[in-house]
Amino acid sequence: MKKNRLMLLLTMFAMVTAVSAQVSLGIKGGVNMSNLYGDEVTNENIKIGFNVGLLADIDFSYNSAIQTGLFFTTKGFKYDSENLDYTENLMYLQLPVHYAYKLDVSPGTRVVFHAGPYAAYGVGGSRKLDVGESGSLEVDKIFGDGDFQYKPFDAGVGLGVGAEFGPILVDLGWDFGLVNISNANDSNVKNQNAYLSLGYKF
Repeated sequence: MKKNRLMLLLTMFAMVTAVSAQVSLGIKGGVNMSNLYGDEVTNENIKIGFNVGLLADIDFSYNSAIQTGLFFTTKGFKYDSENLDYTENLMYLQLPVHYAYKLDVSPGTRVVFHAGPYAAYGVGGSRKLDVGESGSLEVDKIFGDGDFQYKPFDAGVGLGVGAEFGPILVDLGWDFGLVNISNANDSNVKNQNAYLSLGYKF
């Protein structure tokens, strides 16, 4: 009986929260600065990429919200030397779920602090090798079960700070991967990515 009452109270609380929440949809995109980290990773440089997608901002109180959405984002790394350029481009569909605290600074302008987990799945990518005058070689199918391929599933945590100017958004953040995406034995490779994005809420 007590369990039924508790479930009823939790259900009523969820319904009240859902009814009182204000949901805003929009679009967001920007620039990524990605790299890999781990025990087997050395001499990698930042790779410039991009992110774009649909966002959902769920305000459940005046200063608090859940920020989520579905984004196409590129990660990976780039290695440069005098006679060799090597790039790994990993493409993901990513779903973040962040708690956001919004602080008013002036009418119509709020600073937003947000953090939370993300989950991502690899949908494509490539490796490209440029060897000076000898030409270049590009290989796709970067995700798979092979030792030189990556596991498609990734997850981690992200944090950021941004600003809302009415419907216009500016967001600066960082995603820190917690999942080893390498298939090789005794290898530990994870994603990390910083981004700067602009958005618009409808």
